[in-house]
Amino acid sequence: MSGRFAGRTAIVTGASRGIGLSIAQHLVADGARVVITGRGKEALDEAVAALGGPERALSVAGKADDPDHQDDVIRQALATYGSVDLLVNNTGINPTYGPMVEIDLAVARKIFEVNCLAALSWVQKAHQAWMKDHGGAVVNVSSLSSIRPAVNIGFYGATKAMLNSITELLAVELGPDIRVNAVAPAVVKTKFATALYEGREAEAAEGYPLKRLGLPDDIGSVVAFLLSDQAGWLTGQTVVVDGGGSLLTRVE
Repeated sequence: MSGRFAGRTAIVTGASRGIGLSIAQHLVADGARVVITGRGKEALDEAVAALGGPERALSVAGKADDPDHQDDVIRQALATYGSVDLLVNNTGINPTYGPMVEIDLAVARKIFEVNCLAALSWVQKAHQAWMKDHGGAVVNVSSLSSIRPAVNIGFYGATKAMLNSITELLAVELGPDIRVNAVAPAVVKTKFATALYEGREAEAAEGYPLKRLGLPDDIGSVVAFLLSDQAGWLTGQTVVVDGGGSLLTRVE
């Protein structure tokens, strides 16, 4: 344990598994207390146990775009650990796959609400409750599809592009005491991304100079760095973590 987050409390949304859980693990390993969210209580309880139990982690089940859930998470973070120093907007959804021109607009609206509006709302609430008086750091989990067109997940990528813009604007508005950055992964081996590589992982990995898909730890370590004081002169940036895939002509 390096202790670089000692005495700090982080909220990580969508952290019962995958990238979110890896982020929480990195933060706890460096001394933070974490409040993790997700929709499934059982999976969250298992994650809390893996993170070291209630002295290190607290879980609150709910939907990331539910304002009452957001309020409850922040209230419990303050009541249990005394601060909300770090925020990671990891929750994102993409319940559709196919050409954007054919997307159901009701589905598109929901993707926008979760991927963009909910992330903004979490920042607003954390700012009001703690960060405006004490400072802090925020990381939004974006996607390589926010920077380059991605076939069949186009609207998801469009919402992540807006999240990048939100990141930049918040960095300008909230500096100097609050830093806001984003991380843009390519395909990471999680349940969320299985449609992009399942049954053809070796073929998919050929599109990357490093010849492998990402792992949750590849993203968790970068997010932890962005939240740390070691990134103290870094704000408003979207950091691409993609195994070099964006250097090539096409990444699926």
